[in-house]
Amino acid sequence: MKRLLLIPALMFGTLSMATDYNYEITPLIGYNIAEGNIDLDDYAVFGAELQYNNYDSVIKPELSIFYSNADYNPGSADTDVWRVAVNGVYEYDKVGSIIPLAKVGLGYEHMSDPYKSATGNTNSPFLDAGVGAKIPFNDMMALKLEAIYMLKYNDARYDNNLIITAGLNIAFGEKAQKSAPVTTEPEPTPQPKEEPAPVVAAAPVVVDGDDDKDGVLNSVDKCPTTPAGVEVDARGCKVDNDIDKDGVLNAQDICPATPFGEAVNSDGCPATITLDIKFENNSAEIAPVSSVLIEKYANFLTTYNNYSAKIVGHTDSRGREAYNQKLSERRAKSVVNALIEKGVNPKQLSSLGEGESNPIADNATSEGRAENRRIEAELTRN
Repeated sequence: MKRLLLIPALMFGTLSMATDYNYEITPLIGYNIAEGNIDLDDYAVFGAELQYNNYDSVIKPELSIFYSNADYNPGSADTDVWRVAVNGVYEYDKVGSIIPLAKVGLGYEHMSDPYKSATGNTNSPFLDAGVGAKIPFNDMMALKLEAIYMLKYNDARYDNNLIITAGLNIAFGEKAQKSAPVTTEPEPTPQPKEEPAPVVAAAPVVVDGDDDKDGVLNSVDKCPTTPAGVEVDARGCKVDNDIDKDGVLNAQDICPATPFGEAVNSDGCPATITLDIKFENNSAEIAPVSSVLIEKYANFLTTYNNYSAKIVGHTDSRGREAYNQKLSERRAKSVVNALIEKGVNPKQLSSLGEGESNPIADNATSEGRAENRRIEAELTRN
């Protein structure tokens, strides 16, 4: 019973996906230690496990089948032992390349010998719980090790069995989509270029005055029709301010809402921006809520077609590194395709996936992982 109480403590932690594929099958061999069953010697175990991964839950269903031929002690009689169990499997964050796991479930044990009623080894249901690990060889195959504790009540007593197994875990079937939705920071909204007010030549005056009331006399006023109340310089012309304080005057700033302190180019645009693109759960499909943002960014690129944009996808560190890399590539490509559909020239666009390799925050917290799941656009002026 002490072993059974240890199982819940081992099941706490951050869960992650173990494979990209829908199914896993594990042929296995092992050894049964009959701890509480004094009628049977310890014996070898043969079996298989089938796990289904494309299921919208952190608990994955598993079907287990075990067979043994066990000897009675004392005596020379033996019995065929069949066990079938249905378990829920948790898979934890990788530790290096190893994927720890824990499971719990229900099963039924059938014993075929003619003496089972006399010995107390009757057919009966049992509870099971276990821990283990997968050690991947490649994307589809891994060594799977498990320790499974089984408890059954039969003939007015508790029987305890501990099975230690090793097997070859094989993943197959279509690849499952199991990523969490991406949350990114909002991008600055591109603004159209502000054109300076047209300058109209003033008619010659005979008497020096200040016709536009800007405080600069007509004789030195180079912009004599400045609108009332507009700030002017010593020449009487409108002062060109820098609204977002990025060092680029408004007349030349095509991105006037750049966050304070961010490095910009000569047009006032940041070299890299984070797009707040959201995706459907477990998919690279862009969520409808992001369509307005896609359209705005497409308008910017079609208006200023002297810019090229590299769309870069990033993920957090949960799940397999290979899966995260492919997911980031698919999502970056999905954004590129959406921009092209909005009229952006394909020659202005490229995509790149960097997976979990370039975090900007701590992956140990949910807030940090949310920052790391992002789509960035790197602008280059052609």
